[in-house]
Amino acid sequence: MRIFLTYALPLAALALLAIAPLYASAYQLGLLLGIATYVTLASAWALFSGHTRYISLATVAFYGTGAYTVAVLNESLPYPMVLATAGLIGAGLALVVGLSTLRLAGIYFVIFSFGLSELIRELITWYEVNVTGTLGRYIFLDLTPQDIYWQMLGLGAVTIALTAWIHRRRLGLALRVIGDDETVAAHSGIHLARVKLIAFVLASTIITLAGAIASPRWVYVEPSIVFNPTVSFLTVIMALLGGANRLWGPALGAVPLFLIFEWLSSDFPDTYPILLGLLFIGVVFLLPHGVLAGIEQLRQRRKA
Repeated sequence: MRIFLTYALPLAALALLAIAPLYASAYQLGLLLGIATYVTLASAWALFSGHTRYISLATVAFYGTGAYTVAVLNESLPYPMVLATAGLIGAGLALVVGLSTLRLAGIYFVIFSFGLSELIRELITWYEVNVTGTLGRYIFLDLTPQDIYWQMLGLGAVTIALTAWIHRRRLGLALRVIGDDETVAAHSGIHLARVKLIAFVLASTIITLAGAIASPRWVYVEPSIVFNPTVSFLTVIMALLGGANRLWGPALGAVPLFLIFEWLSSDFPDTYPILLGLLFIGVVFLLPHGVLAGIEQLRQRRKA
């Protein structure tokens, strides 16, 4: 039964999701693509933040960087090379940011991560207006929505598989110890800076690739579109709702919250940020450890 739940069931679900676009309408395919994107983002965010408990709001900084890399290079390089370049840029940016800031903790890291997104958005806006003389760019790639969906689904599957692999290795154990108590982790011989940096670079590279893969869907991009702070906040809420320190927690939180977000943004366009904020507060206070942890606690109480 354990082997079935660990391998067979996820592979069967992946196969069903892979053939879903063949039978879905355009609207349904759009929903599937959005769900796949946020499952990937939330899972990648949890890869670093889920165990270390470093709440990062820099998701959109890397997501937007990947999208803008495609917008700049799509006419000069083959598409696989564009994706590879975006991944390298994301990894390089994460390396610089990680070396500079991962010694921060708590609210200081949260503030810096949010400021990083705004800084990159303003720098790109300044460069486009003052150097290129434009503000937005067009993306001309011969990719269908199905192609984008399959790429994002593959990236999401790789992200979850990588997270599962890390959970079973010394890196995963080190991240959990750091999340519990950094002082104890340091006295246990764990190299704090190196462990955090590896996880941060991996997560940021995946987020950058997600932005690069999703960008052809927009056709036209500009900083205000691809560096929307809502992406960062939604990613955090989704991961926390399902359980950021669980393998399937981010995916469990991403699916219902994305559908709720789509409904709120379409039916309540003027008030949905307020509702989103209330939802975030509710998740933090009512389910601080996520839905999966809440279910486990309920089972333990029943057994007791």
